[in-house]
Amino acid sequence: MEPEQLEVEKIKLADGEEKVSKKALKKLEKEREKERRKAETAARLEAEKIAREENDVSAGKYGTLEMINSSAKSGRKWTAINNLTLEMTEKSVLIRGRLHNSRMTGKQTFMVLRGNCETVQVIVAQSHQVSKQMLKFSAGIPKESIVDIEGIVKVVQTPVESCTISTIEILADTVFVVTKAEKVPIQIEDASRTPEEIEQGKPSVDIDTRLNNRVIDLRTLTNQAIFKIQHGICSLFREYLESHNFIEIHSPKLISAASEGGASVFKVDYFNGKAFLAQSPQFYKQMAICSDFARVYEIAPVFRAENSQTHRHMTEFIGLDLEMSFNEHYHEVVHFIAYMFNHIFKGLEAKFSKELSIVQRQYPFEKFEFLEQPLILNYSQGIEMLRVAGFAIGDFDDLSTEMEKSLGKLVKEKYKTDFYVLDKFPLAVRPFYTMPDPNNPGYSNSYDFFIRGEEILSGAQRVHDPTLLSERAASLGVEPESIQSYIDAFKFGAPPHAGGGIGLERVVMLYMNLKNIRNSSLFPRDPKRLNP
Repeated sequence: MEPEQLEVEKIKLADGEEKVSKKALKKLEKEREKERRKAETAARLEAEKIAREENDVSAGKYGTLEMINSSAKSGRKWTAINNLTLEMTEKSVLIRGRLHNSRMTGKQTFMVLRGNCETVQVIVAQSHQVSKQMLKFSAGIPKESIVDIEGIVKVVQTPVESCTISTIEILADTVFVVTKAEKVPIQIEDASRTPEEIEQGKPSVDIDTRLNNRVIDLRTLTNQAIFKIQHGICSLFREYLESHNFIEIHSPKLISAASEGGASVFKVDYFNGKAFLAQSPQFYKQMAICSDFARVYEIAPVFRAENSQTHRHMTEFIGLDLEMSFNEHYHEVVHFIAYMFNHIFKGLEAKFSKELSIVQRQYPFEKFEFLEQPLILNYSQGIEMLRVAGFAIGDFDDLSTEMEKSLGKLVKEKYKTDFYVLDKFPLAVRPFYTMPDPNNPGYSNSYDFFIRGEEILSGAQRVHDPTLLSERAASLGVEPESIQSYIDAFKFGAPPHAGGGIGLERVVMLYMNLKNIRNSSLFPRDPKRLNP
């Protein structure tokens, strides 16, 4: 409050006039002196600040950059964090990363930068070239901001255990903020907790909160590794198939009839009529075979309107589908797919060992075991193993989830493999386009593939005769007229063929024992989740 605005004590005189008391005048003078000193202090501090800025030895070496809008090119050489090596010791590098955390201790600010599934320590140390202002600026950068650092690579005497790159650090010469982050809704450390840390009572983040803030959650090193491994599975899938003369196709996802039958289909408005979101590319894979594309595959979304609230079901997932013609027996296809999986498993071990070790810290899992000659069991063999274990199941009954998991444990115990094939399923539990087993009434030429006791592929020899196809469809309540263009494709000569559909997220989840399929889906969709 300004002194002139102070209310002072007044004395009323006999003639009606007022006079300021001595006490009030003294109080007013005291307040004026206080304000004068305050103004002098502010002016001195401002002058000191200006002097410091003028004498800042680090001026121009730190700060917040103007928004990068591609207005200029510097020609500078950049180094990705994951490419930092011991061979760069004593060399200057320019890196960009996300600020994982920072702390100021004495005359040093310790920063951890994150990028490309790696973290590295950066030190801003006060010296004749690095000012105190630069030190404080570095310590005050909000976590998750994107930062450019230029500095000298140094060998550390003691490994930096908090970083994945533990043998070197960077002594910073310049520190610039590219984009400043607001306060994040969840902490990366809390979303990355190991089971041991959770048992110790350290703060963690439940799966729903993580999924509600998925953009932040996906930044954890674990998630970065999970989705690199997911990419690796797709890459290895393509690699194997294309080395065996497969071609990639792209089938429509808006279709006129439910491809799998049943009620688990999404209906959508289509101009003046109705359409469906494809439950699989099944019809179009087969039609491609009829078109003399002998071997085809597709990686694409699949939609299932199943109101299933389980650890392994989603309403939209990525299907790795393949279809191929064969000469004499559908086992030609079964064996081909089984060895394709062996190729994927070997490729993951060889190419993604680092990522697998990162995931294992947060989601511990036993080393995946598989046989050089994949195990193929008859359905009746699986039923008998379950019966011996105490399960009551009929010859033509389908397997429940509990039975699948139990059979997986029995197979692992007996055959020492986490991967196997179950062949010759009952015909009644398979789609209408499945070829019946000619030698065993009630069974079919169909198969499922399993990882750690859960199904990851369903496939079969397909019916390639139009008459039998129409009969099979009608017997299961599918009107042949509703799929006439599909049936017609077989009228002009179709080779025998078989194939299967793989759930990508299930393979990722089960291979690394992630417990919940939502951990292996980038932005999961289930009956209760349509965002983000």
